[in-house]
Amino acid sequence: MIHIDFVKGGPVYGPLDSTKMAPSEVSQSAPHHHSDHLTSQEKVKVIEEKKAKKDYSGLLPAEIGTDYNFKREIVWKNAIGFLALHLAALYGLWVMCAYCMWKTDIWAAIVGFSSGLGVTTGAHRLFSHRAYKAPFVTRLVLILFHTLAGQNCLYIWVRDHRQHHKYSDTDADPHNANRGFFFSHVGWLMSRKHPAVISKGKTIDMSDMEADWLVMFQKEHYKVLYALFAILLPSLVPVIFWKETFFNAFFAAYMFRSVFVLNMTWLVNSAAHLYGNKPFDKYMKPVESSFVAFVSVGEGWHNYHHAFPWDYRAAEFGAKYSLTTMFIDFLASWGLAYDLRTTPYHMVQKRVQRTGDGSHPIYSEQAKKLEETGKLEDSDIAEILKSKEHGMRRLVTAQG
Repeated sequence: MIHIDFVKGGPVYGPLDSTKMAPSEVSQSAPHHHSDHLTSQEKVKVIEEKKAKKDYSGLLPAEIGTDYNFKREIVWKNAIGFLALHLAALYGLWVMCAYCMWKTDIWAAIVGFSSGLGVTTGAHRLFSHRAYKAPFVTRLVLILFHTLAGQNCLYIWVRDHRQHHKYSDTDADPHNANRGFFFSHVGWLMSRKHPAVISKGKTIDMSDMEADWLVMFQKEHYKVLYALFAILLPSLVPVIFWKETFFNAFFAAYMFRSVFVLNMTWLVNSAAHLYGNKPFDKYMKPVESSFVAFVSVGEGWHNYHHAFPWDYRAAEFGAKYSLTTMFIDFLASWGLAYDLRTTPYHMVQKRVQRTGDGSHPIYSEQAKKLEETGKLEDSDIAEILKSKEHGMRRLVTAQG
């Protein structure tokens, strides 16, 4: 099965360095134990000695950094396993196109979309970041949807994602994007963890998850639940209800669907940390990627998300196009989600002006010029037209 945890302590994703965390998440930051009386050179020497001993206790993200000389050990069982899974998924795509009934293809898409919501709406925005609250029935359904996705049990997913934010793109980040696209996409699952990942993973506060019996029930019985809900259920429904062959249903609704959703999720770790602009914080790796946002149903506006991880929308202007945000809003309209956390706009504005790369459609250089002179040149208008529609409307309105 596609249960990703081939190696004990394996995958998945993760809150922030303390300057970019929600107040409730700051407490998870690692304490800084270096003596104040040491000179800068002495502090650097102490840090290097600790890292040489694989002792990362007390080190901040900037102190951990990325050691490009570190040689990773490939776990060949994982590597061969993922190769086999992707080959099976390609075969599944061919089966869907050549042999499956159209109902089976639609069923595979429905299961894939549902499992994606289990990751984005559930594992990510609800459980990892506590961006909103949800009653029992919502949490139950989202955990079932997450089980469909086969991205490890929710407990490990959340632990690794919180660690990813807290130590983003350092050696303590499970999928450090400084090591390139392939590593941050899937390579991190094919090699043994960096000692910093293991060390800092033990410091992540998971008390909220441990207090939720639904989460712990899934963790304890994950393999059985995965077999039932991710493999058997998607494969048997087409067989029972419209007489599809089990072979076709298995490769379409399980193999192709699972691997496809995995890759769309992984793009948030890889492409959304490498290719795009940084209107909110130019000093971090995550970027704004409309493409990733589209294929991951709303998780690609990553520069905003890492700047304001507690925001349930995980985007500024892009929130209006996010299916995940729309789904949470729908749940809220029926009382199935509540206490939705957002970011005050004045906070967004100050962050953009302080650390943005100048590409924000409102608080960019063109916006400053408009405010100072009351008009824009044709070249300014052309540049604005390349930016997001919502921001463009606001600039044009301001110009009158």
